[in-house]
Amino acid sequence: MSLEGENTVESPCISVCLLSEEDICLGCYRNVAEIAGWHNLSNDQRREVVIIAEARRKADSTVFLN
Repeated sequence: MSLEGENTVESPCISVCLLSEEDICLGCYRNVAEIAGWHNLSNDQRREVVIIAEARRKADSTVFLN
């Protein structure tokens, strides 16, 4: 898949990789499948993942990093 011609949606990774019991990264709030598949996603799919991850972060009452 080529993302040429588009501004590539950057990974939300903040290099704080710690998985919760639900396999959600407590740094970026993506799940393991979203992290592993990031490079194969289109920009639209990446935007969706970023929105979902942000919603997870906001819903997490144990957030360490805001």
